[in-house]
Amino acid sequence: MASLITCPHCGVRPKEEFTIRGDAGPVRPAPEAKFAAWDAYVHQRDNVRGRMHEHWQHSGGCRRWLVVERDTFTHEVHSVVDAAEFSRARAAKPGRKAAPAKPAKAAPKPAKGRGKA
Repeated sequence: MASLITCPHCGVRPKEEFTIRGDAGPVRPAPEAKFAAWDAYVHQRDNVRGRMHEHWQHSGGCRRWLVVERDTFTHEVHSVVDAAEFSRARAAKPGRKAAPAKPAKAAPKPAKGRGKA
């Protein structure tokens, strides 16, 4: 069975409707920032094993950018929020990676087992 993601605009959808961009954590430096800040932004990324926030686009639906909190080890989706809302929450709390204010509930897990019901 396909993994499901709950789009805050379209509801529960299969993950194949989405395109992943990557880590939503890095904040773009100011244009006048020093080389070291830009080098870190472009080249240095954490290889997280566990929960992280990622940018995903609902390319097969509303085409909105979303921030998905997902476990990179189990692939379990914990929350989904519109990327604009995520950015506003992060801007309200400078210096912190803000969690979404009202995340959409994760899609229900499929029943385990074999055979037909």
